[in-house]
Amino acid sequence: MMQTLRDFTAALATQGQLPQVFEYAFLTNALVAALIVGPLLGGLGTLVVVKRLAFFSEAVGHGALTGVAIGILLGEPATHPFAALFSFCLIFALLLHWVKSRTHVPYDALVGVFLAFAIALGAALLLYVAQRVNVHILENVLFGSIITVQDSDLTVLAVIATLTALLAFVYGNRALIASLSPELAATSGTPVRLYEYCFVVLIALVTVASVKIIGAVLVGALLLIPATIARLASRNFRQFFSLSIIISTLCCILGILLPMLGALPIPSGAAIVLIACALFIVLLLGRAIRSLI
Repeated sequence: MMQTLRDFTAALATQGQLPQVFEYAFLTNALVAALIVGPLLGGLGTLVVVKRLAFFSEAVGHGALTGVAIGILLGEPATHPFAALFSFCLIFALLLHWVKSRTHVPYDALVGVFLAFAIALGAALLLYVAQRVNVHILENVLFGSIITVQDSDLTVLAVIATLTALLAFVYGNRALIASLSPELAATSGTPVRLYEYCFVVLIALVTVASVKIIGAVLVGALLLIPATIARLASRNFRQFFSLSIIISTLCCILGILLPMLGALPIPSGAAIVLIACALFIVLLLGRAIRSLI
């Protein structure tokens, strides 16, 4: 299927109906990935904002650095060390949430401790791993690279997207109530703690799967910024959810196309987040101007 799509876009580019850059197969891969990652991060971002877990997603993203290094040390391919990457980040996220429920330490301080641990351990291991692999591979992990997106990455993204969509369709309303009012959800028999752990697992899975596109350093920002913009611009939760998905997907697509077309000579991951930040600033300025009129 992907090969058919790549052939189709290349043919359109050859005929002049698309920009010539679409002749390259990796651009089609990247755009397909953006169409999966954008809605995923946008949708989950709404709950991240509601539950105030922005710092948590940032910590999981930085944990990906350690997961990649461990995978390379264990002999996995440097370009896709999926087993170690997903395993470490899942353990990291679940352990953080488990410790949170069993300590009186403020949550932001606890996440800060785990974040510092992830960065320090990742830096130590990456320094050692850098002697064995091409350093540009590590740069791709940090900041994302559209060139490195492969069919295997798209398969992982598609599986996680399908799982997330199914869970949202079956349990979405109850998960929302558990996020907005845990006490009310508990009185109606909803297993709030189980929902919290499932949400933590989803954040970890989506964050890790998005590293190739956005980069470990920036993936947390795309979970947060589009949802924040949508919350400022929406009047109800339905608008909040829909706008967050639209904004996140638009940022992903523009962040991939503009660097490839020469409009933004920066890495795609940075472009995606900078476009989201620009939209946030424009919205704030618009609201400030409107309040003065």
